[in-house]
Amino acid sequence: MNKIIEAINEAVGEAQRRAADAASVADLEQIRIDYLGRNGLFPELSRQMGSVPPEERKDTGRAFNAGREAIQKAMDDADKKLNAGKSKEFTGIDVTLPGRAPRTGHRHPISQLADECVAIFSRLGFTAMEGPELEDIYHNFDALNTPADHPSRDMQDTFYLTDGRILRSQTSPVQIRVMESHEPPVRIAAPGRVFRRDTPDATHGMNFHQIEGLYIDRNVSLADLKSVLQYFAREMFGKDVKIRLRPHFFPFTEPSVEYDFSCVVCGGKGCNVCKNSGWIEIAGAGMVDPNVLKNVGYDPEVWSGYAFGLGIERLAMLRNHIPDLRLLYDNDVRFLQQF
Repeated sequence: MNKIIEAINEAVGEAQRRAADAASVADLEQIRIDYLGRNGLFPELSRQMGSVPPEERKDTGRAFNAGREAIQKAMDDADKKLNAGKSKEFTGIDVTLPGRAPRTGHRHPISQLADECVAIFSRLGFTAMEGPELEDIYHNFDALNTPADHPSRDMQDTFYLTDGRILRSQTSPVQIRVMESHEPPVRIAAPGRVFRRDTPDATHGMNFHQIEGLYIDRNVSLADLKSVLQYFAREMFGKDVKIRLRPHFFPFTEPSVEYDFSCVVCGGKGCNVCKNSGWIEIAGAGMVDPNVLKNVGYDPEVWSGYAFGLGIERLAMLRNHIPDLRLLYDNDVRFLQQF
């Protein structure tokens, strides 16, 4: 008998004893949280299934399902026992009791995280700005120094409309529109929904959310960019998280970097989430290319700046240990009400 089956059997016996002794609905709810809740024993055992030898997985899976059912049955039986002791003599309505407020919903986890990102950057002096989701090619590509033969312009990558407009593939056009209408210095954060022709899977979707940052001023350096990203990482994932910058290429920044956070699951030691590297790739950044500054009428000899972008779904998956991006959009209330 493997360790997971032993843990299941021990948990079932303990849960059954606790259910038999439960004196209130709150006691039963605590049992559910301890064993079946999102951070309970059985979800933890489920994450350990990958370490079970192949020849033992079938028996382990059966024991896992049987254990869950046994615990649920014990709680159902205890709940019936508790309800059986309640008086059923009075069946009318007590008009002196206060009314029952209807259950209300709450903000979607993506909206919650986007608001948190904006709040973090606002503490650094960034102002939240938004732009249209239907964009023209100039603001989405040309003004951002994207060459005509760049793969992102292909119909296989971007949604084109019959009137010549597109569904924006990034929130960077917001940066262009702000710079066109504002004199420097500029310091903005641009959250929003974007669209790309990706095949939906556990880590990709055809529409997702980004938040981008832009800072234009005199004598802005890559060190300023790194300090902002480090501050954001610590505010989002805790004071122990680290970042690193790796050389990369983006048409609208020069130099360009990709930046990684130290793995928030294993603390940088190496695990399946970070592919045993200790680092998780987050997004891209860099110093704004002089050509982009010229396109909006800024003098690159006077002004400089940095830009960065993050995927909000990516942050949500890391923050809440969500294994599949599609869970955020299946509209399953049982999943969403956990956040």
